[in-house]
Amino acid sequence: MEELINRIEQFIADSPTIAVQITETLIILFLLWIVRIFAVRILQKNVENKKAVYKWKKNITYITFLIAVMVLVQVWFAALGQLGTFLGLLSAGIAIALKDPVTDLAGWLFLIWRKPFDIGDRIQVGNVKGDVIDIRVFKFTLLEIGNWVDADQSTGRVIHIPNHKIFTDDIGNYTSDFEFVWNEMGVLVTFESDWKKAKTILQNIADKVCKEFVEQAREEVKKAEKSYLIQYRYLTPIVYTNVKDSGINLTIRYLSNPRTRRSISQNLWENILERFAEHDDIDFAYPTIRYYDNPAEGKPGTTPSGN
Repeated sequence: MEELINRIEQFIADSPTIAVQITETLIILFLLWIVRIFAVRILQKNVENKKAVYKWKKNITYITFLIAVMVLVQVWFAALGQLGTFLGLLSAGIAIALKDPVTDLAGWLFLIWRKPFDIGDRIQVGNVKGDVIDIRVFKFTLLEIGNWVDADQSTGRVIHIPNHKIFTDDIGNYTSDFEFVWNEMGVLVTFESDWKKAKTILQNIADKVCKEFVEQAREEVKKAEKSYLIQYRYLTPIVYTNVKDSGINLTIRYLSNPRTRRSISQNLWENILERFAEHDDIDFAYPTIRYYDNPAEGKPGTTPSGN
């Protein structure tokens, strides 16, 4: 240990310039660290919004880091020519040895500049869906939804994704610019049911349950049209008719907030179950096996000849 200390002292004595640079570096890092602490404390005392505090803490960290790099470059590289040579060699080495981290850094710059998503947005990257809870230089973090849990509810699992994934995987944003998504729910009734009455009931229920979202959606569309070519003519719920193997399928198409899809679906189903129970001529359909007697049950013009 004493020998190591003696060597360090001898090195500093032989290289006074390097010793001064090391001292200046430590002082600069300490001062910037103190400044960051004071800035964060002032921020926490004067800003109540947690999301704003989080963003500003991140910005303060990035700004402090940038200032440290710029000042230390001046300390260690006085000559611009030396700096250029050093950066050229460094960038070549980094590009070869640290491909993924460099791509992650480029992804972080893209996230900061273009903002395909932000903290609090609900997104999908590849097969992973979740709410963005953190964005860092080399990765961003999601609170996962879906997977083994139905209806886009949270699983409680935290997923860390490298930033370079934004260049290779598709990104879907549920909440940016237009904070509503279209959802569809099929209701299957038997062929013998009064499907027209069922369709009218479903339309009335959808209009009632989704009424509050229509006006909000109109305002969101107006905002989104300023940035994107989004043209929705109809935002009100609508019921479509289709025929399936087991019955007549009535599909309710409606707007929903991505985070309330399950509760809205529950509200719709509870109303449907209550209303259908009041009508004897409407039954839910499901896969069944039945025997069809055409002469007895078919239309007169469809019975086999001679019967």
